[in-house]
Amino acid sequence: MHLHILGICGTFMGGLAAIAQAAGHRVTGCDANVYPPMSLQLRGLGISLTSGYDAVQLDNVAADADLFVIGNAITRGNPLMEAILDRGLPYTSGPEWLRDHVLAGRFVLAVAGTHGKTTTSAMLAWILEHAGLNPGFLIGGVPLDFGVSARHTDSAFFVIEADEYDTAFFDKRSKFVHYRPRTAILNNLEFDHADIFPDLAAIETQFHHFVRTIPAGGRIVVNAEEASLARVLARGCWSSVERFAGAEVATAEGHASPEWRVAPDGKVTHAGAPQGHVHWPSDSPLTGRHNRMNALAAIVAARHAGVPVEVSLAALATCRGVRRRMEVRGTVRDVTVYDDFAHHPTAIATTIAGLRRHVGTQRILAVLEPRSNTMKLGTVKDQLPAALAEADHTFCYANNLGWDATQTLAPLGYRASVHDDLDAMVAAIAASARSGDHVLVMSNGGFGDVHAKLLAALAA
Repeated sequence: MHLHILGICGTFMGGLAAIAQAAGHRVTGCDANVYPPMSLQLRGLGISLTSGYDAVQLDNVAADADLFVIGNAITRGNPLMEAILDRGLPYTSGPEWLRDHVLAGRFVLAVAGTHGKTTTSAMLAWILEHAGLNPGFLIGGVPLDFGVSARHTDSAFFVIEADEYDTAFFDKRSKFVHYRPRTAILNNLEFDHADIFPDLAAIETQFHHFVRTIPAGGRIVVNAEEASLARVLARGCWSSVERFAGAEVATAEGHASPEWRVAPDGKVTHAGAPQGHVHWPSDSPLTGRHNRMNALAAIVAARHAGVPVEVSLAALATCRGVRRRMEVRGTVRDVTVYDDFAHHPTAIATTIAGLRRHVGTQRILAVLEPRSNTMKLGTVKDQLPAALAEADHTFCYANNLGWDATQTLAPLGYRASVHDDLDAMVAAIAASARSGDHVLVMSNGGFGDVHAKLLAALAA
């Protein structure tokens, strides 16, 4: 089958393309701007890419396409999409194609939640790999232990990052309702994707639809600290449930007592009985409480797939995490520059808190690009001062924001500065940095290659 993929350079669609080709299909695709890193990965696989959405593709590269796979960034009015509709050509969404051609008949383990999906999915895939199960996977980032974001195997097991974003312009349900997992992690749930959802209740409804797809013989692994997830399960649950929480935190209202706990020292217990400790490699970026919780969720999910807890703990002791999650990009003049994907106040706060515990009293310079749709709309902007409070200084890149970042960050006083010019901000950070500092860059985009610019400025 020849698939032509619209929006192929996104992480999800690019991963789907790699899986489709590995499964024996011929794959071509296009995107508004064919851009790295996905463009390099796909071209390295021999996949032909076209820049732009000109309808002329239907008469050349996609002339013999059997099916068009439509990414959720594609809208009505897109010239190629309009031509596909006018000619009555067959099309489907990425999640639907994946369900029908890859996930069907497999033991699917899906990881859902506002935060931690990518890291938890990577941990879970690595645990199954360590256990010899050779899983396929599709993850919204690049696990350092695998080096690729997606993999097709002949294994019965498949790990997928289950995103709540909408499926396509013609299917406004969340992507994850298509995956039909046997094991599902519900890691956390709060308001995000303000361009899609009007409020938290609307997202809870989508999570409820997701829960409805899990069989009675399946397993839901749920964070018992989240009242929002208790409300989701209260709307109906037909599968077995295992709950997890931190050892030091009370269970949220509506949840039963959690069977699984993880302590600040990494000690894991099941029904009060010790199971071992979560340990990371000495150079691992997997710091902080949130990563202990991610690890516990992965351990419990893997157990449902038949992996003993001790095997999961051994796997995690070698797990290196995910690219762009507290990834060290370089150290110059004893100043360390990190790259992190944090783009929501809760993720920002937990990332900074994890780094703070790691570096103690050494200075943290937070560099933030409010780039996600939720951030650009200003929906959660008032949470930013508290989220950034543990940083010693915050540099905010406020280019093309629809709200006043200077006013929003005013509660931080002299510890925050706002910049509209990227090069000027880089110069200000380099001038401020001193030996022993940790520069934490947070964005869900490329951020103008600010990491390389910072390292060059520090070296100069």
